[in-house]
Amino acid sequence: MKILYTATVSSMVNSFLVPHIQLLTLQGNTVDIACNVDEAINPELTRSGCIVHDIEFQRSPLKKENIKAFRKIKKLVMEENYELIHAHTPVASFLTRFACRNMPWISTLYTVHGYHFFKRSPLKNWLLYYPVERLVSRWTDGLITMNEEDYISARRMTLRKDGAVYKVNGVGVDMDRFTAQTRQQRNSLRKIYNYKEEDFILVYAAELSYRKHQDVLIEAVHLLKTKISDIKLILAGEGDMEDSYKRQAVNLNVENNIEFLGHRDDISNLMMIADAAVSSSRQEGLPVNVMEAMATGLPLVVTDCRGNRDLVKNGENGFVIENHNVNQFADAIHTLYESRNLSAQYGQHSRKIMEVYSLEKVIKQMDDIYSDYITKENQKKRG
Repeated sequence: MKILYTATVSSMVNSFLVPHIQLLTLQGNTVDIACNVDEAINPELTRSGCIVHDIEFQRSPLKKENIKAFRKIKKLVMEENYELIHAHTPVASFLTRFACRNMPWISTLYTVHGYHFFKRSPLKNWLLYYPVERLVSRWTDGLITMNEEDYISARRMTLRKDGAVYKVNGVGVDMDRFTAQTRQQRNSLRKIYNYKEEDFILVYAAELSYRKHQDVLIEAVHLLKTKISDIKLILAGEGDMEDSYKRQAVNLNVENNIEFLGHRDDISNLMMIADAAVSSSRQEGLPVNVMEAMATGLPLVVTDCRGNRDLVKNGENGFVIENHNVNQFADAIHTLYESRNLSAQYGQHSRKIMEVYSLEKVIKQMDDIYSDYITKENQKKRG
């Protein structure tokens, strides 16, 4: 079967989709990739025969470059005779499905990594993204969602005849890479990373952006500094708010308690040295950083947003905090600091919950979904 994967940028493919594409290529399918190549595609994919088509998809839907991207993706689809297209990310998925709107012989899937309209989202999100998603769903054979709120929203969409809505457990976490934390491993790595055993370390692996809302965490550290003298907040990521957050840390006199690490490829180690993981995000799909922390066996303090609340159950494996509530964040973190037994209990529960979110389980879910469409295509050919 000839399959096309589309995503706005190649970094998204590299970060989340490599095992999914490998599933298809190992089964003998031909898989091409269309995306804006902001970084070289993982060589494992090119070695398996994937052809990469550089399409100028833009993250902003209003960029004029998307007109050119639409023309290129439509030309590519018409020339290459794909039988199945699996689209990811809002802009690429819209342009891809719009290009295929009059091609019902091509099966189209869209994985929703987080609708831009959601409970408590700005009105403009509902006015812009909701009608667009309803429109393009009419040219979609399958919607794949990752959290309960998106699943409910997707069920309200009108898909092509015999279209289906699915819910999978995220993109999958490699449970061999993110292993349960032990004190010996933690302390050994802390020496390598120049942290003290007595440091109380919080970790947040996410882009530095308005959406991820790190200013709440910086303020919480400011409130906790006198109560937890060795508190450290590790922020792993880059983004357009980096300078602003660094200025905030200096202004609050917590620059020695907060480390801006930039882009990192050692997230599993950073999770291993931490005492707890935090997420202050305003909006999520099903956050990989939270799942990776849970796989490591960490307790969590997260905001009450879609995705976060699917993974973290208040009082079971962490605390779910009102959005923007700095005092609640600080109190929850302090509770974990004061009660290491409670932290250990929450961490053990996190690891147990993550069993169903493992890469192995998610790949099985995706295999079942793909099998439906591959079977349909084979039946068409025989017919």
